[in-house]
Amino acid sequence: MATPKPIGIIGSTGSIGESTLRVVDRHRDRLRVVALAAGRNVARLAEQAERYRPEAVAVADAKCVDELRARLRGKLATEILAGGEGIAAIAAWTGVATVVVAVVGFAGVRPTLAAITAGKNVALANKETLVAAGAVVMPLARKHGAAISPIDSEHSAIWQCLRAGRREEVRRLILTASGGPFRTRPLSTFGQITPDEALAHPTWSMGPRITIDSATMMNKGFEILEASWLFDVDPACVDVVIHPQSIVHSLVEFHDGSSVAQMGVPDMTLPIAYALFAPERVESAPDLHPFDLASSGPLEFMPPEAERYPALDLARRAGIVGGTAGAVLNAADEVAVAAFLDHRLPFTGIVSLVQAVLDEHDVVFDPGFDDIVSADRWARARAEQHLGMSRR
Repeated sequence: MATPKPIGIIGSTGSIGESTLRVVDRHRDRLRVVALAAGRNVARLAEQAERYRPEAVAVADAKCVDELRARLRGKLATEILAGGEGIAAIAAWTGVATVVVAVVGFAGVRPTLAAITAGKNVALANKETLVAAGAVVMPLARKHGAAISPIDSEHSAIWQCLRAGRREEVRRLILTASGGPFRTRPLSTFGQITPDEALAHPTWSMGPRITIDSATMMNKGFEILEASWLFDVDPACVDVVIHPQSIVHSLVEFHDGSSVAQMGVPDMTLPIAYALFAPERVESAPDLHPFDLASSGPLEFMPPEAERYPALDLARRAGIVGGTAGAVLNAADEVAVAAFLDHRLPFTGIVSLVQAVLDEHDVVFDPGFDDIVSADRWARARAEQHLGMSRR
């Protein structure tokens, strides 16, 4: 019997982290959890540590480390780390072969870089890493021979569909999008959208920021940039189509006019399992029902309305510009979403704020990591300044 693949999970207490552990539970003979890291959910992290008995655990919020130590004291011999350096150490942990990066936002960049530098393969569920730092991440991965496997369902679908032909035969990539909760809502009422309404995603169960980004479709804009980096295509060759049922996860169109689509139930264990085992296909979770096309009902497809989803064109513009534009796009959006959830910004102000900050940015076109960090900090500060001016 083959030795189980040792994996680490950054963001183990979140939605993707928990789904990854469901895949581990299904394949305990083939996967072994060696390292875990979380933000500040100490209680859940301690439970996971007791169940999977990793060699090391880390909590991003250093204020929580004493509580984590107290919960695990006398129960298992696990090294306990804290802070950004602790998270990076988990990503580069010696016994790990593949690191699942499942944290949200710019926080995913440092552990991804740490894993790549240490020669680990990365199963990436953090789209912001490539949006903000693709110009640094992808060359580094090539240098160290590290594979980056996408966990986002759309990019996993593209990855699978690309097996149907050669890259030079590809005309365009087509990402599907549910359209979010406001696909049919009158545009005249968008200024009245509340955080509770925006957090009610019609298909997926996700964290707050991703759910709001889905409502504005900024997440799909991010996915355009992510696809561009992952598959080495121009952002102008990545399109989006609205597909409310979320059954077709994405498509690849080839030059001969044919298109190949990947379909399945909307369950994140599917792309997680593929990222961990590809090109082999394995059962993702014991409780996942097979996809039944005959009972799935009608499948709808429609183009996105530019007025309803201005984030798409804004993100594509940032991808075409390149350089540090993606870092600014992501950072300004992170601030804008937080302000909306805190009732400091209307729903319609999210994309407007991001555009204002992006318009003011002096792009660095061949950035290093320090340039990415500087652009991120500048964009956050500038977005907060805009928010402060709007409250006067």
